[in-house]
Amino acid sequence: MSQRLARICFAFTAVLVAVALAIQIPVSATAKGTHFATPWPNVANLIFFFTIDSNLIVGVTCALLAINLNRTSTVFQVFRFAGILGIAVTGFIYNTVLAGLATLTPWGKVSDTILHIIVPIVAILGWLIFGPRGQTSWRIAALALLFPIIWLAVSLVRGPIVDWYAYPFLYVDTLGYAKVLRNCLAISILVIGLAAAFVGFDSWIKQRLERPRRP
Repeated sequence: MSQRLARICFAFTAVLVAVALAIQIPVSATAKGTHFATPWPNVANLIFFFTIDSNLIVGVTCALLAINLNRTSTVFQVFRFAGILGIAVTGFIYNTVLAGLATLTPWGKVSDTILHIIVPIVAILGWLIFGPRGQTSWRIAALALLFPIIWLAVSLVRGPIVDWYAYPFLYVDTLGYAKVLRNCLAISILVIGLAAAFVGFDSWIKQRLERPRRP
């Protein structure tokens, strides 16, 4: 029964991501007054949002788990952890810093809510309840941290070239390098703290599950 529920949860999470992206792509393609003047650049630019990347990783890894719960490769474990870590950061930053800053169409609000609120809640609850357990470690966490590091590096290099950043706290030309670096440091502390908490939780749960029950 628990395996069936786990599959349902993971499949539901993957479907949520797919639905949100299916809505967001035409919303971005038809958006008016954006930095990129034509539809395809707006759509292609989605990949440079941390939110989109985190949701994609969560969606793909959950779809794979819905098909087969017994995935133990290091590559999968890294992407699974990176997705959960990324979606947790997405939910926290959006709901504490970014919510309400953008003017959205009705369909844009639907996609925004799924990507920033519903998927983070469902994905994290799914990981907390169904795991898979015992697949996180400090090594896996360190490898998973390459995801936000690479995303940030690409954003800071690409930003001045296209004169656009995914989030207001990265705009160097407006905030200056010192402020942006402070913002990045604060987010880095959050990311590392969440990673440590997730590793600790998984280890604690694994130990409890493996502890022999007293007769």
